[in-house]
This record gives sequence, C-alpha cells and structure tokens, in this order.
Amino acid sequence: MSKLNIVLVEPQIPQNTGNIARTCAATGASLHLVKPMGFTVDDKKLKRAGLDYWHLLDITYYDSLQDFFSKNKDGKFFYFTTKGQHIYSDVSFPENAYIVFGREDAGLPEELLKANPDFCLRMPMINDARSLNLSNTVAIAAYEVLRQWGFPELLCQGKLTKYDW
Repeated sequence: MSKLNIVLVEPQIPQNTGNIARTCAATGASLHLVKPMGFTVDDKKLKRAGLDYWHLLDITYYDSLQDFFSKNKDGKFFYFTTKGQHIYSDVSFPENAYIVFGREDAGLPEELLKANPDFCLRMPMINDARSLNLSNTVAIAAYEVLRQWGFPELLCQGKLTKYDW
C-alpha cells in the first residue's frame, strides 16, 4: 500500500498546521513536523483548525531537519517551493513519497533546494504573486499525489442523507 508523507519544516502558523493535519487525517497521509515550530502542539488555534480529526492523525515530530533526514533515509523527497524549476503536476510520484514544505515566511533552506534541483517543484502562479497559502498548497499537492495513485483506500463516492440514488 502506498503511503503519502507530508512534511512541514518549521511551521509557524498554528491554523495552517491544523488545516494540514485535517487534510492528513482525511486522506490517511502521515504528518511529519520538524521543529522548531512557531507554536506548541496544544495551541487551541491548532486544535480548532484540526477539529475532531486528531484521533485519525499519524503524526511524528523531529527536533531538526537533520533529525528528520536521519530517521527517513530511504525516503523519496519532493520539495515544494516558489523557487522550483519543475511544475508539480508534471512529476510522477513514487510510492511512499515525502512531499516537503517550508516555513510560511521563509520557505525551505536554499542549501537543500540547491542540492536537489530535480526534486524542487512549483505551483504555477502569476508573476506578481509571492506564494499560495501553505495549507492550500499542501492540499493541492497531496491530492495530486493521491490522484496519481488512484486514491488508495479513500472513499470516492458519497451518498445523499435524505434520498436514495
């Protein structure tokens, strides 16, 4: 079974991380949080944004980016950045991919991007737009990966509550 891994490096805004946690819980993706973070995990804004999905969440914390990489040596990493030279939808994501996102205010470290240019992916935007909101970017990227994988183990049909089809 394919497992999507969403990695947030030094997230700063609790509401973004809460929204991303909810996306992870709803899709079965694992959430990896790399410290330092701009909030604590008991922040009520974080919990409110994640609503009642926390029990569905597979979450791992790391003390640093070095700690993250040392514990995920066999990962296949894709770095989402406004500095990327490749469009995210042009990539075929392998099983157990790690999609990595940086701080809301600074992005990922440029040394990391320079060392991995073929794996730096961008969301197309107009020239004058600085970036998309982090939680929106994660949702777009996650669903692209899951679409490519055929939405494994996800419910793909809903039902009306008052009527039979």
